[in-house]
Amino acid sequence: MIDNLYIKELFETLENTEIWDGTAHKCESYDAGIRLLVDTFTAHKERQAWLFFIGNGGSSAIASHMTADYMKNGGMNTYSLYDNAVTTCMGNDYGYEAIFSRPMEFLVKEGDLVVAISSSGNSPNIIAAIETAKAKGATVITCTGFSPDNRAKQCGDLNIYVPSEKYGIVESIHNMMLQQIVDTIMERDGVKL
Repeated sequence: MIDNLYIKELFETLENTEIWDGTAHKCESYDAGIRLLVDTFTAHKERQAWLFFIGNGGSSAIASHMTADYMKNGGMNTYSLYDNAVTTCMGNDYGYEAIFSRPMEFLVKEGDLVVAISSSGNSPNIIAAIETAKAKGATVITCTGFSPDNRAKQCGDLNIYVPSEKYGIVESIHNMMLQQIVDTIMERDGVKL
């Protein structure tokens, strides 16, 4: 038995994590939500659509990690928006708010998939990227926490919401869920290098 209070809080928060289909329909269980997410990623994989992960700080580390794992283990077309020259160019020329949205104007096509990871769900550059993705006809999955009415959660086609205001808890659950999804796809399809 684990007596560690942090781990207990992590598990309790995971048990209360919500997965929403849009903003009106909350999945009845974690398993139903994971199935919906796996189905969504699978549909994009089958269409050979492009997959983009975005986030700031710790969420950017998750985004970079998942960009690699969904390509290598999931067999999906992923593209990293974290090239230093591109990121600093966008920030310098258009402002930090546009570091994702501006390159997405060129890269994202109708039918692509964008995963926006933001603990607060209110980062201006994440909101701008979501708006750009939606305008281009991409599907948007949000991974957020903190306030249940955060801006990103109100915009996504599918929304993972972690009911905590602790960065470590929120980021750990986002990472674990995204890892579970790609591991499920890998176990089903195998790894094709």
